[in-house]
Amino acid sequence: MKQSIKRAAVLGSGVMGSGIAAHLANLGIPTLMLDIAPQQLTKEEEKKGLSLDDRVVRNRIAAQSKQALKKQKPSPITTKKSLDLIEIGNMDDDMDKLVDVDWIIEVVVEDLAIKKKVFADVDKYRKEGTFISSNTSGISIEAMASDCSEDFRKHFLGTHFFNPPRYLKLLEIIPTKDTDPEVVAFMKRFGENVLGKGVVETKDTPNFIANRIGTYGLLVTVREMLNGGYSIGEVDSVTGPMIGRAKSATFRTLDVVGLDTFIHVANNVYDQVDGKEKEVFAIPAFISKMKANGWLGAKTGQGFFLKKKDKTGSTIYELNPETLEYEDRKKLKTAATEMANQEKGAHRKLKTLISNEGDRAGDLVWSILKPVCIYAAELTGEIADDIVAIDNAMKWGFGWEMGPFETWDAIGLRKSVERMEVEGEVIPSWIIHMLEKGNESFYKSDNGNVYYYDNETYKQKTFNKKEINLKQLKEINGVIKKNAGASLIDLGDGVAGLEFHSKSNAIGLDIIQMVNEAIDEVEENYQGLVIGNQGKNFCVGANLGMMLMEAQDDNFFELDMVIRQFQNMAMRIKYSNKPIVTAPFNMAVGGGAEVSLPAASIQASAETYMGLVEFGVGLIPGGGGTKELYLKQLRNLPKGIHFDLSKVANDVFEKIAMATVSTSAAEARENGFLDQSDKISVNPDHLLHDAKENVLALANAGYQAPMREKIPVVGDAGYAAMLLGSKSLQLSGYASEHDLKIAEKLAYVLSGGRITNSTEIDEQVMLDLEREAFLSLIGEPKTQQRMQHMLLKGKPLRN
Repeated sequence: MKQSIKRAAVLGSGVMGSGIAAHLANLGIPTLMLDIAPQQLTKEEEKKGLSLDDRVVRNRIAAQSKQALKKQKPSPITTKKSLDLIEIGNMDDDMDKLVDVDWIIEVVVEDLAIKKKVFADVDKYRKEGTFISSNTSGISIEAMASDCSEDFRKHFLGTHFFNPPRYLKLLEIIPTKDTDPEVVAFMKRFGENVLGKGVVETKDTPNFIANRIGTYGLLVTVREMLNGGYSIGEVDSVTGPMIGRAKSATFRTLDVVGLDTFIHVANNVYDQVDGKEKEVFAIPAFISKMKANGWLGAKTGQGFFLKKKDKTGSTIYELNPETLEYEDRKKLKTAATEMANQEKGAHRKLKTLISNEGDRAGDLVWSILKPVCIYAAELTGEIADDIVAIDNAMKWGFGWEMGPFETWDAIGLRKSVERMEVEGEVIPSWIIHMLEKGNESFYKSDNGNVYYYDNETYKQKTFNKKEINLKQLKEINGVIKKNAGASLIDLGDGVAGLEFHSKSNAIGLDIIQMVNEAIDEVEENYQGLVIGNQGKNFCVGANLGMMLMEAQDDNFFELDMVIRQFQNMAMRIKYSNKPIVTAPFNMAVGGGAEVSLPAASIQASAETYMGLVEFGVGLIPGGGGTKELYLKQLRNLPKGIHFDLSKVANDVFEKIAMATVSTSAAEARENGFLDQSDKISVNPDHLLHDAKENVLALANAGYQAPMREKIPVVGDAGYAAMLLGSKSLQLSGYASEHDLKIAEKLAYVLSGGRITNSTEIDEQVMLDLEREAFLSLIGEPKTQQRMQHMLLKGKPLRN
């Protein structure tokens, strides 16, 4: 059996097919993307004198889909270079190319007859041993391949990606009775380790796991909204983060998904079930009317919500399901929501909400959660083998913080079942039996291991060996050292890990102190250090509020001390005698980038948004970021050839002045924040493991701290060139007077001061220039206004 997938093919280039092709290309897998050959010329093609036999016409659909990848938001590609790995063609002329691929993914229209015809053609051209899969969201996997060869059926299964494939974690694997178990095992490993997915094996049932339960939950929510007289805005205000769901909550999620897609998925289950389940999947009349009106959500500009612009800005209105008129958006504020907002953690918020019986918000949430929990329990064994698969599918596919069984544990299993029974609900017998045996929860932990209830016993939950769970590690081993901002943890194998856990992981004096103490400890007792965490973001920068408060109180001595300590910390990271690897993910901006840049190596998550953004709040990087980005770009230049120093300085100047933030780790590499020796982890769950392996590789290779660097700078001439560009922007109206002042400071730092071109200066000289510029700017009233606006509004102020 094949042990790797080096080349793939995607049949069907619609939004989903092109998204899967883009995801594969992002990972460096050359991908052939085919679609049907057009049956009619466009007016433009007729004008050019083309015919239906011309190759450019026959490949038009796939070509247009490939071009559309550049414009989609959020972008399906991590870098424009990914597009170079997507080869286009059509399914009439290019099926013979399938002989060269290792995996064929079908993503054509959801019609069984069409799929069977496509697979019959695939079976003619593929070579034995090639993996084949369908991305269907509802059609029977078994039925699709029933007429194909034995080798085809042996290597065939469902691989259901969630849209958009680059960003959504869930991959449902659906084997048939003929699928070779080794093929299933390989695709699970490949899905996790190469595709970066959370893989769940499901049964071949309507809509599999996530869409089955997720669609049920959405329709139950609509039903309870109508029955209880709630508004669309009121429902969304309590069915988002307050109960551990995505910010888009219920109806905003439906607008993003698209009402046509949602109705199709719901109807797929409706057509295959009966009884009470069928009643739930029946589309409410007002939603059918919305579809008829073309109000499909974000794709058509209106759906459950409508954004209107006027002179004062934009206002979002909600749809009244009775009148189908748009009204002012409402929020549900009750005693229960006020109490829940005081709690920390979704499980505590949720328990607080539903314990308030008689409260409009509490009753709504209870009426939504209750049927979903029961439904998930009824389907256990039918759609998946165990509760873990169901919980993971809902977390990874729908962005739930807790799956249905984890939710049930959070609200209290026995007490909630008693309430359900009082209210006349029928509880699945296996849960009643479970409680009778004295088992009070679906999950339990013991000595760092997690166990789940399955067939009258608790089984240990297994994890990929590449997953490091910091919370579990701390429960088992405790911590080496900690303070309010960070903890030093033993990651095993002689590697320590420094975890940030301040608010937003913002860097303050407590984190600076722990970095220094961590380096002391590691240099004495460990092989190396990983700086990483498992919060929402790696680090959003320094503590902006603290710095603004000090500046407004004219405490510049204290600010100078803090900046010096930050710079010294960064230098200690750089010149540590033991290798230090940073593991950034999601937002790694400002101080987060300044912590990462001086490390021996960076192990970045594929979704890393890195940049030096201080310009947006009226500052320049003060912790060594300007120096390190400049040095990193110098080190990345080809060796042995003459280079233009001013070009490097101008490039760094532009990236900092524009507050450029990468849209991926691949783009961070293109922007110079990562170099070729830095590494990228596709699966975010494997990031800390990969960073740890990176440390060990450096240590085993005999790591030595780098020699202190001398920095060649552009001096007066480079300073003038950078300033000229900024002045031009100001005269064109693209930069304010204060922007120009910040740019002058930045240019002065990068040029090394008033010296001649190509002079080499010590790192400390540039650090001193950075610090002086930072302190000068933070005392400016307009900079303080920008900082205040960012703290209050979360977006930059132009003044």
